[in-house]
Amino acid sequence: MVRKIKAIRLILLLLALALSLPNMAQLKHFTLEDVIPGGENYKNLQPENMTLLWWGNQLVKVKETACYVYGRNGQWTTLFSLDDVKAQCSDVKSLETVSFTGTAPVALLANSKMYLGYNWKEKKIVFLKKLKSGVSDIDYSAPSQMLAYNFKDNLYVESLIQDKVIKISDDGSRDIVYGQSVHRNEFGINKGTFWSPDGSMLCFYRMDQSMVPDYPLVDISTRMATLQPIKYPMAGTESHKVSVGIFNVQTGKTVWLQTGDNTDQYYSGITWGPDSRKIYMYNLNRDQNHLRLWQFDAATGALEKVLYEETHPKYIQPEHGLLFLPWDSDKFVYWSEKDGYDHLYLYSLAEERTMKKITDSQIGVVVDVLGFNPKTKSVIVNSTGVSPIQHNIFKVSLEKNESTLLGDATGVHKGTLSPDGAMLVDTWSSPDVPRQIDIINTANGKSVNLLKADNPWKSYAVPDISSGTIKAADGRTDLYYRLVKPVGFDAQKKYPAVVYVYGGPSTRLVEASYGYMYRGWELYMAEKGYVVFVLDNRGSNERGLEFENVTFRQLGKEEMKDQVKGVEFLKSLSYVDGNRIGVHGWSYGGFMTTNLMLTYPDIFKVGVAGGPVIDWSYYEIMYGERYMDTPQSNQQGYDDSNLRLRAGALKGRLLVIFGYNDPVCVPQHTLSFIRACEDAGTHPDLFTYPGDEHNMFGRDRVHLHEHITQYFEDFLK
Repeated sequence: MVRKIKAIRLILLLLALALSLPNMAQLKHFTLEDVIPGGENYKNLQPENMTLLWWGNQLVKVKETACYVYGRNGQWTTLFSLDDVKAQCSDVKSLETVSFTGTAPVALLANSKMYLGYNWKEKKIVFLKKLKSGVSDIDYSAPSQMLAYNFKDNLYVESLIQDKVIKISDDGSRDIVYGQSVHRNEFGINKGTFWSPDGSMLCFYRMDQSMVPDYPLVDISTRMATLQPIKYPMAGTESHKVSVGIFNVQTGKTVWLQTGDNTDQYYSGITWGPDSRKIYMYNLNRDQNHLRLWQFDAATGALEKVLYEETHPKYIQPEHGLLFLPWDSDKFVYWSEKDGYDHLYLYSLAEERTMKKITDSQIGVVVDVLGFNPKTKSVIVNSTGVSPIQHNIFKVSLEKNESTLLGDATGVHKGTLSPDGAMLVDTWSSPDVPRQIDIINTANGKSVNLLKADNPWKSYAVPDISSGTIKAADGRTDLYYRLVKPVGFDAQKKYPAVVYVYGGPSTRLVEASYGYMYRGWELYMAEKGYVVFVLDNRGSNERGLEFENVTFRQLGKEEMKDQVKGVEFLKSLSYVDGNRIGVHGWSYGGFMTTNLMLTYPDIFKVGVAGGPVIDWSYYEIMYGERYMDTPQSNQQGYDDSNLRLRAGALKGRLLVIFGYNDPVCVPQHTLSFIRACEDAGTHPDLFTYPGDEHNMFGRDRVHLHEHITQYFEDFLK
């Protein structure tokens, strides 16, 4: 009897424990279909979101089948539905591409096949333009109701409300490119046409790349493989030449900005003056160390003034256009890193001088300007003012020396400002908050919550994800890391570890967003029993110019020293097996992975390098020369970072993966490294994705991570 009572008590105790503690057996386990974009369940595991747009100063929520307007009572009222539009045009399948311009009750529905304007108050279509197949680089002007686009290599403008098509150029070809992004999308350039505020003129790029050699990419999907060459200007070689034209819609004439000799010159930050009479543009020399801000007469193309000049012994990155004050068209705000950090400055055209610095160290590095509030004479910015791994939104007064935090002080925020600057939509997450959306009054800071997303992982066995800092190899600089522990972590065990690395400029991998900016593959590797470690070394961005340009003319050197400090930290953890350290990265991270395997063969046992740069002399001019100068002027730097020259140092297992049609890190990088390894008697493994470019998407992305994971399973575990 006593034995029976004890047994019952034991059963009750075990039952209580089962109810009070998470039951790992009942929790789901992540698969690649869950965590990799292109996976069948990936979208279902993303935090709930809302698509919010401004129609004038009114907030609109867009869903696939309807649009809703936000009222003062906090309620959403239907604005119009998909059925309303389909009653006028059955070709419309979704409202997901809707946008709004101005305050008129007109919704713009646009895609690659048509542009449609729908007036929901009158319930009628006000314009409908079917686009020819092959049209690209479409740019819409609301004031003139016109489109600019590229078709068969030439630039056109077409009216949406009249039967009017104007061909601007006749000599477009693979060699002569009109109305498209130039300079390999560097310097913040992501488009090639710029409408004037009144819609009467179109500014556009013309790029002559006839002097740039063809790089031979091959399409193997045809029975006889087809040559598909691209223009690829490699570091130290002749570059393309860019001109900037202005087309007048009324006169049908084009004038060209009088920039002088366009050889080895970069043009960015194109900005129209508020009155559509002036054009402002940055000019940067090929060495990227001398910047000039030019003012042109838009009617004649004449260069009127050099408003501003800036020099730096290493490089300058002009990535933002000018922002004119809505209440004073004589003044504009510009970006500069001249004090070592991205900050904003106020310039007066009347006085032809910089009046003052607007943001300071309390704001940190400015990462975005959301707009202005004319009533409070303030600019709304996103910056690292709270923490180097956070983005928070601040209101900065242009008249007073003060700034005010808007929204929550934690996490990573993105904002969309109403046209009058009075209201701000703040979308953010933090390490423990999947997603939250608030609407904030920028004058008084009061907020109303619109969305608190549920945790999409609540039914899954989630690994522990943490963040912290270690010292860089210089012994003084803090570096931020992310650490993912295995699912079912046992501190008494010894686990293999994989370092995931990027390490290059203009990118960081650790931030205080949900899961510290985790990557889905890290969750999967934690399921497989790995520790995953990610460190933002010196050379990455949003920490100031000195932090980034410490790598100047010696890419890979200082970054690797910092990554090794990260490995030393890993090895100090009792549960990490120091004899089983792997490394994986893509693009610049592929360069770092290969470099680490060759430079520290006794530290890294297994590596997977994706789309790697192997020899910087094979990389393109604009990015490569910014950080390395030319091979002619920095031969030692290029030799030191040329991984082909150290192919014989490979000891561990290295898998190199590349897209066979990669136009960024062209296949020559990987193939030349494999040849060098063969000559040196070392044995890396090779895998390729024919038809894919620099990155894999869709099902190929899932397959890629299956292959990467299996390599570590085979050789590290």
